[in-house]
Amino acid sequence: MAFPSAVLDRPSDAPPFTGELRPQEGGTPRRRLPLLAALLAASWLLPLALHPAGLDVLLLPVLVLAVASLVRVGGGLVDRLFAAALITAAGVMTFGLVFSVWPWGIHPVPTAGVLLSTVCLAGWLAGRRPRLPLRLRGTDLLVAGTAAVVWYHLHRAVAGKSLTERVAYIATAEDRLGHFSYFEGIRHVGGYAFLHQEQARTYMMTPAEAVYPQGSHFLLAWVDALVRSSTAPGAALDAMNRYFLYVLAAYALLCAALVWAARWIGGPRLRGWQATAVCATAASLMLAGNYSDLVGHGFDSTIIGLLLLAVALPLAVRPAMGRAEHLLIAVAGLITVTYVYNLYGVFAGLAVAAGVLVNRRRFAGRWRSTALVLLAGLGVAALPSAVSVLSDLDVASTSNLAGPMVGADRALLLGGGLLALLGALGRTTRRTAAGQALLVLVVGAGLVVGGFGWWQLHTIGHYSYYFEKIAAAGVVIGLMSIGAVGLLLRPSPAPARGTSRPALLRRGGEAGLSVLAVATALSLFAGVQWGVLTAWSKPAAWYANPLVVWSHGKGRSDLAPFATTLVERDLARANGGPLIALYSDDSYQNLRSTFVAELLLRRGGEMRALYDVYTVKVSWQPTAEQYQRMLQDLRNTIARLPAAPTVLVANKFIADRLQADLTAARVAATVLHGPVLGQ
Repeated sequence: MAFPSAVLDRPSDAPPFTGELRPQEGGTPRRRLPLLAALLAASWLLPLALHPAGLDVLLLPVLVLAVASLVRVGGGLVDRLFAAALITAAGVMTFGLVFSVWPWGIHPVPTAGVLLSTVCLAGWLAGRRPRLPLRLRGTDLLVAGTAAVVWYHLHRAVAGKSLTERVAYIATAEDRLGHFSYFEGIRHVGGYAFLHQEQARTYMMTPAEAVYPQGSHFLLAWVDALVRSSTAPGAALDAMNRYFLYVLAAYALLCAALVWAARWIGGPRLRGWQATAVCATAASLMLAGNYSDLVGHGFDSTIIGLLLLAVALPLAVRPAMGRAEHLLIAVAGLITVTYVYNLYGVFAGLAVAAGVLVNRRRFAGRWRSTALVLLAGLGVAALPSAVSVLSDLDVASTSNLAGPMVGADRALLLGGGLLALLGALGRTTRRTAAGQALLVLVVGAGLVVGGFGWWQLHTIGHYSYYFEKIAAAGVVIGLMSIGAVGLLLRPSPAPARGTSRPALLRRGGEAGLSVLAVATALSLFAGVQWGVLTAWSKPAAWYANPLVVWSHGKGRSDLAPFATTLVERDLARANGGPLIALYSDDSYQNLRSTFVAELLLRRGGEMRALYDVYTVKVSWQPTAEQYQRMLQDLRNTIARLPAAPTVLVANKFIADRLQADLTAARVAATVLHGPVLGQ
């Protein structure tokens, strides 16, 4: 049965559809079994047809478009695609629990067949006819343009470089190497590592296989299987490069999602140059902000977690959709956000609670079924976190861990929160359900961020690693709330009755104001000066922001010569056991070089013992005391390894001396002189 055309073509500012099926004339909607059989057959024939041609990657847009054609969210194509992408990601992560234990792992054909079959079955049961809204808005250009600009600057740094040269950009931090090892582990074991813990320890450092959130790595591993049309990960260096490109794409999508989120929060009343001003402001703040440093710091799960927050939160706060979609997207948001970065699950839960409570009338008489759906979704969402807590995760001590940080800009964090309050309490929004839900979310998020900060100050005396991670969620909420503030702008007056002013002229004037709004936002918030030098004849601030700095290749690490040496010569010299790279007198460089070597040998799990490489203080001209300390630290490291290692030393004198002393002490190890190529 098809929905009435009045429902299908409903404008985005119309009252949301309740999700109930209305009978056609003559009785209840008919669900023909032959139609279902045909749909299920097509769900499997399509993957079977694409796989031999190596075109499995086409299944991803097919799946998203299939979901988009059945859900009734918003009034435009871009709105529908964001919602469908969130639901698709939730489906992949949830069915991933099954994919992880069945015989086929994440093979493209059976996984896509199951997912497409589920979509077809859901549409058939709901009696829905596939239909996509083809309506586009002018500000869609800003959403897509933001993604394109960010991608250009991120990818420009590595464009044209060989895979070996790209390692210097990939291995900028240990976190990136760790995330790649989780991705590799899932590709090799065929599912979530926490469901294959013994096998996964080969590829990732224990206890990460049990305690670290793996949703983003599973999602990217499944996408990679589609891209390669195979469950075989291929050469390790190729896999590392593909993973890195997925992360760059995720950050570009995060920036675009925040632009869309601000517009979505504004709703249908936000239009014309006001909508342009809101979108341009959100885009400018992301283009010139410091969050592109997340890429350089290797905070890959954080990037994808913030991306999912940027989609899930606005949809929960302003559920311009039917009751069924409201619950589906609420559950999808909980699952995806919690699976990717469980720390952000608190904010997803706040948004879901706010959206359901403020819109409680639509669930009147159905609270039991609503509660069951939400509890079931919460149970699925909490499963990996429960495994983490029941394993080796010490929540209290972990939450105070130190580490490299990408600090939330305090002006943006506090200013965004104040903007959110201003928008939620504004005259045009405070009486709306969206405004009330936004107020609940902002206040609740403020209490979470402030409470966690207070706790850290009173336990360790300062803000640490995870406070900045939580504060990033506050920045997302502040940026999306710009849409509510945009409603406070005075709209362009409607033309008077009987006016002879041509429509083309009116539209031209609105377009001119929109261009002016974009230019203003870029100047005020992104530091763009349109070729005009500062008073001190310096370049515009735009050229100093982290994204542009990365674009010019200044974000790479100093591992380029070491990566080249490993790939072109030394990996083949390993004796089959662990590999220790002592290429430098910088312990951190040696640690990362060793980590890269183990990943390229696909033995990332050995890094748990090899982390002690950092304690080996190498010197090419050591004193007797320094040498003995270096020898002892190296012996201690080797003693923790499961097999005799190969030790690569750039200095021949030190290499020969270490080999002699280790042999004399009956320490099983092969020390090789390995001068760094190009030095």
